[in-house]
Amino acid sequence: MAKKAKYISDKNNHKLQEIGRMILRFMNEKSGKIFNYKQIADGIDYKNPRQRELVIQSIHKLLSDKRIKEVEKGKYIINLNIEGTLTGTIDFNQTGNAYVKVDGLDDDIFIHSKNVKDALQGDTVLIVTYHFKGRKIEGSVLEVIERKREQFVGTFQFIKHKDFGFVVGDKKQINTDIFVPKGKIAGAQDGDKVVVKMTDWKQGEKNPEGEIIQVLGVPGEHETEIHSILAQYGLPYEFPEEVEREAADLERNILESEVAKRRDMRGICTFTIDPKDAKDFDDALSIQKLENGNWEIGVHIADVSHYVVPGTLVDDEAYRRATSVYLVDRVVPMLPEVLSNDVCSLRPNEDKYTFSAVFEINDNAEIKKEWFGRTVIRSDRKFAYEEAQERIETQEGDLLEEIMTLDRLAKILRKQRIDNGAITFDRSEVRFNLDENGQPIGVYFKVSKDSNHLIEEFMLLANRKVSEFVSLKKNGNPTDNTFIYRVHDDPDPVKLEALRDFVGTFGYTMNLANTKKVAESLNKLLQDVKGKGEENMIETLAMRSMSKAIYSTDPIGHYGLGFDYYSHFTSPIRRYPDLIAHRLLQHYLDGGKSPNKQDYEVKCKHCSGMERLASDAERDSIKFMQVKFMEQHIGEEFTGVISGVADFGFWVQIPENGAEGLIKLRDLMDDSYSYDAKTHSVQGSKTGNKFQLGDQVTIKVMKANLIQKQLDFKIISS
Repeated sequence: MAKKAKYISDKNNHKLQEIGRMILRFMNEKSGKIFNYKQIADGIDYKNPRQRELVIQSIHKLLSDKRIKEVEKGKYIINLNIEGTLTGTIDFNQTGNAYVKVDGLDDDIFIHSKNVKDALQGDTVLIVTYHFKGRKIEGSVLEVIERKREQFVGTFQFIKHKDFGFVVGDKKQINTDIFVPKGKIAGAQDGDKVVVKMTDWKQGEKNPEGEIIQVLGVPGEHETEIHSILAQYGLPYEFPEEVEREAADLERNILESEVAKRRDMRGICTFTIDPKDAKDFDDALSIQKLENGNWEIGVHIADVSHYVVPGTLVDDEAYRRATSVYLVDRVVPMLPEVLSNDVCSLRPNEDKYTFSAVFEINDNAEIKKEWFGRTVIRSDRKFAYEEAQERIETQEGDLLEEIMTLDRLAKILRKQRIDNGAITFDRSEVRFNLDENGQPIGVYFKVSKDSNHLIEEFMLLANRKVSEFVSLKKNGNPTDNTFIYRVHDDPDPVKLEALRDFVGTFGYTMNLANTKKVAESLNKLLQDVKGKGEENMIETLAMRSMSKAIYSTDPIGHYGLGFDYYSHFTSPIRRYPDLIAHRLLQHYLDGGKSPNKQDYEVKCKHCSGMERLASDAERDSIKFMQVKFMEQHIGEEFTGVISGVADFGFWVQIPENGAEGLIKLRDLMDDSYSYDAKTHSVQGSKTGNKFQLGDQVTIKVMKANLIQKQLDFKIISS
């Protein structure tokens, strides 16, 4: 119970921190003004007695943290007298100006381009701050404490007759050109895209010095740009030779001595359901009817932990990568191919080592028994999602009863999840038809159907039950065992309120009274906008109101799924956190004591960070392919929807292919337009013409820039 109380306390602290941010935001808008607690409560729209009590608690916390000052009894002012220096992470924008994010400060500190010194994107920097009257805090970089990276992607510019050159990078990644002296050019030609390593930055020098370590090729070419994306995010696309050798030398035979230690489930009907082009089958389902009328359903996961052992080169490389990266035309795997596509892959008609969650389930999808442990299985059949869906829709085909039973139970599990507060974001994903040369010849959208939901629900069940098994005693009290959780915090209340106000202009309502009401409102909203013109816009804003899911050793729950305990367990071929979960589960099954939590928190942070990088790389590869596809349509007109608005322009997305292009405000010649953040719109000062998020417009494709992965559109009509 003490552990449970601690989590309740942690959630309360988190709530007070959130309210504290709202208070500081409000007070910062009028930084010289003195407020009493009622004015503060009114300012953040916290007006009922319970809310005002939380405001008072937050004020006391801000006072103790010296974020605000009490100038006289009951009267407060924001504390802008930040003394000395601060340490934070620097983030540049395209103008060359930057912001430094400091832990504990709600507002990032602005750094003018003339004051960034030798800092580069993502560096940890020491800054000195100062306050200008009527403006927010600004700062100057004193020194770089730690470089985020030393390798950059850019275009080589050779200076003829002088035998040296410069690498010009993306201004977001590096805000200065890198000088490359004679002898460090590595055969690069003028105009080549390259990877450059920064070797020195002498004090007082305008440019750092570097050496070219890889020539990627001609900008705009397919292979050049895909390899540039990987290099930009520091993602390797080849394994070191010694790692490949170690993987190739692993024992690949199924040994009877090992089978004897496991639960043998080879005689039970077992199959996989995956995308039609999948090669790494890391999960399978088994099903059999028991004598008591219940169903025994096994969720079988490739036992990667049997082959990938801590301290080996393969494990070190897998941890470094932390995840497989799925680009449009290729997969950059976490594990060498001999493991991911062969030894560990649950291919049909082959005996395989697995780690399983086995459930006895009745016809109402109630769990009567559960078992976790190492097994050996033999898959009888591999299905593509389309084949499984065909059986569900036509009720014909082999293994029909098994698939129909799993589908029926999955639908009950899904309904239970939604009733318990899960959010049903079911957004379609863009996919490309590629020719034999990897060129895009068509675009389609991956839509989740019953067969996808079937697999999803049983994977979610296994992930949740494994997490609960490790984390809870039979009496429901926490075990205090160290484990790796997939957590998803509650939505940002400020963003939710903004969403509520915005969708209200379209006639939709939201109830934000409590967590359950928020979930119900979001699900109803997502259902109500289906097929409407504003669907994409509202779905996008709803997604932005959500927190980011991360890995953590603190089980604060998964808001989006509505689970108190949740872990990733079902994809160890492509996710390192799942491999950690397998090892820890076996450790506890063997009676082991809880290991050091902090060691695993470091792993959680690393895996979360690598997941973000992989996601960014995947998104860039989709943008590149969309631009490549739209090259064929320059000069053509399309109907699109305004998908984003900023102070310099707005983006339009073409629904039929997902391509998104920019309309620059400076190119709108009929009027002078200004940006309104509250209404997500730009409006003309003379004509009153308005372009708002979600509006339908007709555009012409004007330009396709493969290097910048950017499309430029021109408005034809709105």
